[in-house]
Amino acid sequence: MKKVLIPTKLDNVASKMLSASNYTVVQDTDTPIEAQVSANPDAEILIVRSEKVSQEIIDALPKLRLVVRAGAGFDNIDIAHARKKNIDVMNTPGANANGVAEEVVAMILACFRHIVPAEISTRAGKWEKKKFMGRELTKKTVGIVGLGNVGKLLAKRLQGFETTLLGYDHFLAKQRAINIGVTPVTLEEIFEESDVISIHVPGDAGTQKFIGENLLARMKEGAMLINCSRYGIVDEDALARLRAAGKKIIYATDVHPKDVAGEKPSAAVADLILPHLGANTKEANFTAAKRAAEEVVAYFENGDTSCVVNAEIPLGLNPMQLRLAKMLAAIARNFGGNSPIRRVECTFSGSLRTFRKWFPPKLLEGLLPEAEKGLPPTLAEVSLKEHGISYRAKEPLIGNVEEDSILLEVFTEGTDGTHATVAVRGIVAEDAPIISSLNGFSGLYFDLRGHLLFVRYADRPGVLARITSVLGEAEINIENITAPIDHAAKETLAVIKTNKPVSRAQVAAVATLVNAISAFAISL
Repeated sequence: MKKVLIPTKLDNVASKMLSASNYTVVQDTDTPIEAQVSANPDAEILIVRSEKVSQEIIDALPKLRLVVRAGAGFDNIDIAHARKKNIDVMNTPGANANGVAEEVVAMILACFRHIVPAEISTRAGKWEKKKFMGRELTKKTVGIVGLGNVGKLLAKRLQGFETTLLGYDHFLAKQRAINIGVTPVTLEEIFEESDVISIHVPGDAGTQKFIGENLLARMKEGAMLINCSRYGIVDEDALARLRAAGKKIIYATDVHPKDVAGEKPSAAVADLILPHLGANTKEANFTAAKRAAEEVVAYFENGDTSCVVNAEIPLGLNPMQLRLAKMLAAIARNFGGNSPIRRVECTFSGSLRTFRKWFPPKLLEGLLPEAEKGLPPTLAEVSLKEHGISYRAKEPLIGNVEEDSILLEVFTEGTDGTHATVAVRGIVAEDAPIISSLNGFSGLYFDLRGHLLFVRYADRPGVLARITSVLGEAEINIENITAPIDHAAKETLAVIKTNKPVSRAQVAAVATLVNAISAFAISL
């Protein structure tokens, strides 16, 4: 009998299902994971929630074959070390989404009706009914920023309140937003027109202070902002300044730098602050536990590896080829001006034709940085479809199959209805990811690793000198540079590798100085 260790507070449906399938289950909600691992070195399966599964934990379980994260994120697990030890890691994406959506509704109602302060006041023996005059959610305008799993469920939950729903998701097709009852608008329109705004975007370097002073200043007097996404997405310093200047904004949050006891930075500015309760429901716990148990049984009984997030790369496929695919996708997205993507075609040449089914997860990560990461190939294709993107893997034309290369064609749609295509090709040479062409700019052959600045401009003398002068004044060193010309379009594309990232302000300064057609910086 295989032994399952569950060192976490997880619904007992998992242990019941696994025990019924002849697994030996050890579940302890109180003892630290280190002690439990030490006491159960023969465990073959480990099911966790937020517990850190470090290299030391993995090494202490010599028989370990499978780790299941009962939840979506798996950054608490050292998946690379698990792979080295031939251990598969799975997750249960989507299990917590409804819990978060319902929490947002609860926070709206709590703030509008002053539930928390009114309860405290009444419990203290006071009767301050006039003080707690509230507002109704019914028929209000609600803006949802990010229409992923949580955002779509929130829209569905709010429809019962007869709300007008506005939505912004850069990567979701407009018609798909309309199909879920949301009117697609710009970010600025959401902040100008909404009575309530709820944020549901990923927390990464690209979304730090995503909701800044410019957007916050556009909010209606007395409007509410809710952040149940990630800490840092809302510029709370800017929010504090606006409120100190007399701007009336209600702010509710349940996200923090760390989920631990202690002072919370948001406390000084938040009207309602909770201890990250979004997924903390019996139902979400039950769903995650049930899916975890089902995945374990399917894995060992049927060989089902569809939910493995650290799948071993098949023999013969260079991992750098997968990294190249993600890089090319990220460059295509930026070169296209971050316009919504509608169709993607990828041509795999040479031996890569055999391995083409492994590439969708990396293409997804590069094309849609807000999408879930670590999805298996089949689910990555589903995610692309859910974002309104058709994906097709193509065979190369006869006579063009000798080299292992990737040609990625990305078809975008602008806000004005115009369409554009970005075609980027790359190879791996000497185990380095190389971009060989980008639209009409051929002969690039540039190593994509590091900090890169792309500047496209009308071809003329002296432009490179101006670009490098801006970088020099910012004490940014140039490590490599290439500037091929598209003779048909009479344009040049400067690609510059720098020793440190080029900021948005510096990119803007370069673009203005040289009257660039487009410019962007990216770290790969």
